[in-house]
Amino acid sequence: MKLIHPSYFPNILTFSYIMHHPICWEVNDNYQKQTFRNRTNISNDRGKHILSIPIIHAGRANGRQKYKDVLIDNSYPWQRQHWRTLETAYRTSPFFEFYEDDIRPLYHQTYESLLDFNLKTIETIFECLQLEMPTEKTLAYETTPESKEDFRFLISAKFKPQLNIEPYTQVFGDRHGFTPNLSILDLLFNLGPNSIQYLKHEFIAADND
Repeated sequence: MKLIHPSYFPNILTFSYIMHHPICWEVNDNYQKQTFRNRTNISNDRGKHILSIPIIHAGRANGRQKYKDVLIDNSYPWQRQHWRTLETAYRTSPFFEFYEDDIRPLYHQTYESLLDFNLKTIETIFECLQLEMPTEKTLAYETTPESKEDFRFLISAKFKPQLNIEPYTQVFGDRHGFTPNLSILDLLFNLGPNSIQYLKHEFIAADND
């Protein structure tokens, strides 16, 4: 069983592990910056683009904050901005209209918890692909897990492994070339149900496991 953080519409590498291995969600760790906990990468007319969810910071006086306690800063209209950005980026993709009714509600319902929202984005992708989402969660934090493979490093935006991601047709690929390991949304909107077959590929070299 692999131990993985829930992230905001996980990237293709992370989602491939989630889909093809027994997973336990890490929900008892401390929140850290510069991770995919509150960001995801898509491709638009300008190239690679980060969608970032604003959060309410606890402040230094309150010490470290648990990921499960992090609240989304809904004073900023981030949901409307993210949805408009997704529409602009993927409206012409082959499967955007097919899945937009499933994805759109995530940007019209208010969520307070970042962790809950991230789990919901993952659940929505599993529903779109008609698959069953893993539900097991950690009960406590372990620095060195004894009974699980530690794949929590996948949450770091600084993790840059050598990837063998086969190019697929992207909306702006003729302008920017192929951009690998974007949000699972990029794959879903471009490949639709064929995303399942695509995700069976081995994207990372064995020595990075």
